[in-house]
Order: sequence, then structure tokens, then C-alpha cells
Amino acid sequence: MNHGSNNNRAYTIATLGGHSALDVCLGAKRHGFSTLVVCQKGREKTYTDYYKTRGSLGVVDHAVVVDKFADLTSKGVIDVLREHNSIFIPSRYCQVYCKLDELEHSFPIPMFGNRMMLRFEERYERPNQYDLLRKAGIRFPRQFKSPSEIDRLVIVKASEAARGYERGFFFASSEEEFKRTASELVKAGQISEGLLKGAVIEEYVLGVQVNLNFFYSPLNNRLEILGTDTRRQTNIDGLLRLPASEQLKVLDRISVKYVESGHIACTVKESLLEKAFRAGEAFVGASKELCKPGIIGPFSLQAAITPGPPTEEIVVFDCSLRIPGSPGTAATPYSAYLYRKPLSFGERIAMEIKEAVRLGRLDEVSPSAEKLFGKFPRTTKRSAQEIKDEMKKRW
Repeated sequence: MNHGSNNNRAYTIATLGGHSALDVCLGAKRHGFSTLVVCQKGREKTYTDYYKTRGSLGVVDHAVVVDKFADLTSKGVIDVLREHNSIFIPSRYCQVYCKLDELEHSFPIPMFGNRMMLRFEERYERPNQYDLLRKAGIRFPRQFKSPSEIDRLVIVKASEAARGYERGFFFASSEEEFKRTASELVKAGQISEGLLKGAVIEEYVLGVQVNLNFFYSPLNNRLEILGTDTRRQTNIDGLLRLPASEQLKVLDRISVKYVESGHIACTVKESLLEKAFRAGEAFVGASKELCKPGIIGPFSLQAAITPGPPTEEIVVFDCSLRIPGSPGTAATPYSAYLYRKPLSFGERIAMEIKEAVRLGRLDEVSPSAEKLFGKFPRTTKRSAQEIKDEMKKRW
């Protein structure tokens, strides 16, 4: 790959077909890159039909359809990504559907960001996001090693039995309540005994929940807040729309779930911005110490803003160490305060890659590319030619 070229058309911005793919593709198109989406069979029409590039319409130039997202690291897909001179943008889908070991060591495609930090997001790894927060001196909810330690309202975060990538949340204020609720969920098949043993038990922090969505540019050594948002989750959002008396009736029959279905753009008081920036800067500094060269590009600190005293405090209960799944952040004013126009994460990523290409510094925004370049994972079913033949039929 010619990292010193100024021709954006020589590069393709690639990603997995879900989460933030359309946002990534729109940003890439606006800055002269071609786009490619790796889609899973049965979930591909958004990219192969509805938003396929047709002249001045659409944003997806190429689509590779695979049996499963994990095929991203197969030799056939890697060959196609190489032929398109691709730079890959990771999302939450990579962590959920792909093997992190293969993405770290057997995926020889330049990846925007520090691929070694994807693993930090998983609570069961060490080091993890809590180590980053602790190193940064950012307050996060108190954690309890055992249900016997519970002395306040806690939220229990355990993976669902059916969908391991989704967390099955429940609340408890004592050891007895923990055991009773956990037993009910296990009997209902929502959480398995094995997953419950690895559950995180943490203090439930009462406050306004807001995602602080940052972008760190290594090219400019600058931290930016691109936007703020909050989550829409089912079925809790529907439940909260009911009067309290009706909520109690529903809860007799249905358990509460917190499955994310979207986001709402929101704002924070201007007086909180300095605190948010301080937290983001400390987080970037901690990442540089724990996983060199540290965070690159987008990340999010999911926080509760508490009332104090003496003043509001930012308490971070979760971290996203890649592009957040909220293209609506462009509807908040924070990127415009810096760039005098609103920017989505997809466009900001494309701007950083464009500048890196112009300066011949692409390795600084995809630092593992050169070390891994030339390595291939084991061969899987389809060859690159078979994939290309299918792409020609679709385009």
C-alpha cells in the first residue's frame, strides 16, 4: 500500500455491515474515498440495495456478502480488501462477531485506530476499561466482588443466555434480592448459571445518563467532543411511558430489558464541558500508558451526571473504544463549535485519514498495519475470485 499518495480515490474505506456502516460510508464519500461494506447474508439489502451507490445517490460502492461476519478475517475477504486498497473502520460488530485474536494478529489490512484496544472494552479481560478509568482518575461506580457485600442499590451486568453480546441487567439492593432475582432469570432462561458467575455487580448511580462522544487526533494531538447523546432501549423505554400503576401490572408478566435500539441526540450544560474535556484528556493519557500508542480516533465515555454536592459530577459506567453507534451526534452543536459545521463520526474519521494520506502519516492512525502486512490467516471456503464474481453480479 502506498501510504504517501495524495489520491484519496486510490483508497477504499471499508467496514462491517451494521452499527455505523452508513455513517462511515457517507463520511468517506464526502471526502473522495470509495466505500466497501462486508455484509452478512440475510442482512445485506441495506447495503446492496437500499443505499447502494447509483450515480449521485447512495453511499455504498461495493459490498462483499459473507455467510457470517466472522468471515471478515478469511483469506478470500482479505484478498478483496487488499485489491481495493482498503482501510478498515472497526465498530462494535467486530467485538461481537469476530475473534479479537484474529483481528489483532491475523488481519493484515490497515485498521483505523488502535486495534489492540478493542479488547479493553470487554469487562472480563485484563487490563480492561476499569483499569483505564482507574489510571485516568475518573470516577466510576463502586464494584462488589460478591452479592454478600451489597449494601445499596446495585445493577448487575450479566451476558444474556441467548445473545452473549447483549447484557441482561437486573437490580438488587441486598444479597437476598440478588439471589431471588437471579434465580428467576436463570429459570426463565434469560441468564445462565455460568454467565451469572462472571457478572459485574456495581453501584447504580442516579443521574442524567449521557454519552460523551470524543475524537482524539494523533495528527494534531487534539481531543474533540463531536457530540452527546443518550440511548433508547427496549423494553424499558416503553415501560417508562406507562403510569406507575400500570408499570406494576406489566412487571407481573414481563421482565425489564435494556436492549439498545437507537439513540437520541441531547446536549449538556456549557458549564459541564470543561469537566467532560478533563475526563477525556485523562482517559487519552491513561490509554497511552496502558496500550501504546493509546486511543486513536473515536471513543465514548458513557456517564451519569450526578447532582453533587458541591457541583455536578461525571461518573463513567461504560466505555466504547471505537466509533459509537450514534450518527445523530452530528445533530448536537459541539463539532460545529470547533469546525463551524456539524460533523458525524464517519466524516471526522474520513477527514483524519485524508489528512494522514496527504502528510504520509497513515501509519500513525493505523499503527499495526505495517507490522501485520503480509500475514494471512488460514484459508477458508471462498476464494477472492468467487467473492469478486458475486460482487459483479450485484453491481
